[in-house]
Order: sequence, then C-alpha cells, then structure tokens
Amino acid sequence: MTLGRVRLTSYTRKRLSALAHIVHIMSTDKKRVQFRAPNRLIDRADALAAVLGEDRTDVLVTALREYLQDAAHDDALTQEIAAAYYDDEITFDQLKALVGAEEAANLRVLKQQLDEDFIDEVADA
Repeated sequence: MTLGRVRLTSYTRKRLSALAHIVHIMSTDKKRVQFRAPNRLIDRADALAAVLGEDRTDVLVTALREYLQDAAHDDALTQEIAAAYYDDEITFDQLKALVGAEEAANLRVLKQQLDEDFIDEVADA
C-alpha cells in the first residue's frame, strides 16, 4: 500500500490501524487500572514505547487489545467463554465484548434453544 510517495509496510499499516483505534478509545470513557508486573516486562514495554515514540500506557493498551482480539479467535477459549455464558457466569454484554456482536448473537440464540430443549425434556419426563 502506498500513501502518496511513501510505501507503507504491513507493520506501519498495523500501527496506523492501532492508532485509529486508540483515537476512538480516547473519545470514550476510560477506567484507571493498577497492576503489578515483572520488572523485565515493564522494561521491555518502556523500551518499545521509546522506539515507537509512545508512552507505556499506549504500548500496554495496544498489547492488551491485541491479546483480547486474538483470544476471541481461539476456538478453545471461545468454547470456554460460551460455557461461561451458558452457565450465567458472564452477561451478554460481557460475552459481546469478548467475542464480538455477531458471535455473541449466535451464542445467545443457541443458549435459548438449549434452554427450550431442556424445558421440553423436563416437561416430557
């Protein structure tokens, strides 16, 4: 892909996409979080932030977003998420945040079908 005379690498395109997402997130509500992490991990995040000209928070938010996005496409994890939804351990809104609106809608329909089948089985017993 080229932008004017500049040829964009896949890494640059990915970073631009992440930046667009960050801008979108910056316009929405944010929640302050605090956590402990190994020094070596934070040192690596700081070094990457320096290379990219970002701050640590941007690097950590991008890493967390990409991890969650990848997790949503992991079949085994998606099954665990679905099971948690079926068992009412997470809400539909939490499900949607984890797997996306379309997959969440599919899982809600399946849950309703499973619930109806269960009711039918109990009624027939």
